[in-house]
Amino acid sequence: QVRLVASGGNLVQPGGSLRLTCTTSEVTISWYIMGWFRQAPGKEREFVAGISPSSDDVKYGESVKGRFTISRENDKNMAYLEMNNLLPEDTAVYYCATDQHYLIRTAPEDYKYWGQGTQVTVSS
Repeated sequence: QVRLVASGGNLVQPGGSLRLTCTTSEVTISWYIMGWFRQAPGKEREFVAGISPSSDDVKYGESVKGRFTISRENDKNMAYLEMNNLLPEDTAVYYCATDQHYLIRTAPEDYKYWGQGTQVTVSS
């Protein structure tokens, strides 16, 4: 069982920035796609961003394009989500996820391993 640890969530004002971090010590993520999802109360889990194993491809959900950036450091077994110009509607629990695919997947059911989630609240 692969366990991911997501961190970096916090309370931030609208227009602010946060960086989320995802790591695991149980596998080497070099061959795994990494994804970030979020889930707000009463809503379905939503794809936020994904990155291919070699970082040569990235995908973003429509609502975060131009504001969020996903990246990874395979030698440190870590992935990141840089979030800028945060909006109240970005408030959610953010999850990182991974699985052994070559191409980025956007559906939650395509990811086998998940982190515990980290809360991001955007409010003045």
